[in-house]
Amino acid sequence: MPRKRALTFNPGTFLKRIGRRRTSREYLNKQLIFSQGDAADAMFYVEAGNVKLTVLSKGGKKAVIAIFRQGDCFGEGCLGGSPHRMSTATAVHSTTIARVEKAIIVRIIHDDPIFARLFIAHLLSRVARVEEDFLDQIFNSSEKRLARTLLALANFGTRSRLDPAIVKVSQGTLAEMIGTTRSRVSFFMNRFRKMGLIDYNGSLRVHRTLLTFLLHE
Repeated sequence: MPRKRALTFNPGTFLKRIGRRRTSREYLNKQLIFSQGDAADAMFYVEAGNVKLTVLSKGGKKAVIAIFRQGDCFGEGCLGGSPHRMSTATAVHSTTIARVEKAIIVRIIHDDPIFARLFIAHLLSRVARVEEDFLDQIFNSSEKRLARTLLALANFGTRSRLDPAIVKVSQGTLAEMIGTTRSRVSFFMNRFRKMGLIDYNGSLRVHRTLLTFLLHE
């Protein structure tokens, strides 16, 4: 019997299936895409740049729960039972976002089995990433969490690249993402720079050697 293909999310195929039923918009650094409590009426796709997803507790505490990169979808909670956003999405530096109305996504999932498979693959990959982040928070030190976050933002885990990757993210955002203070992030960044793992002079460049550091520490 022929083997069944594993479910894999392909951003190119995903966009092709949506076609012209999406609208694209550019966002500036720190510009809101949607806010916690807004109507959940659409899903989004990162065409370029990064998006920060945060939640605000009733006590006023804010936490970064995800960073989305080029090729990621977010806002799929609109397909659930809640009519409102449970989090806030903010652009990290210049970002281009595609927006697809909830009704369109529901119709495509219903009528297009291939798209439905893609969407399931997307949800499964999201669950796996959340599990990895959760384990990272429990078992790893702040330094290791920072290294892993920088590598993820540089996309070293999703493609084989040898050249340094430019990462546009502030130390404050990194501190929120890994659950530590900005001063600790600054300390680790300076250590990484002295070890030749990153270049940090005006712009942040992440070297692949940071992956070797993470695996052997």
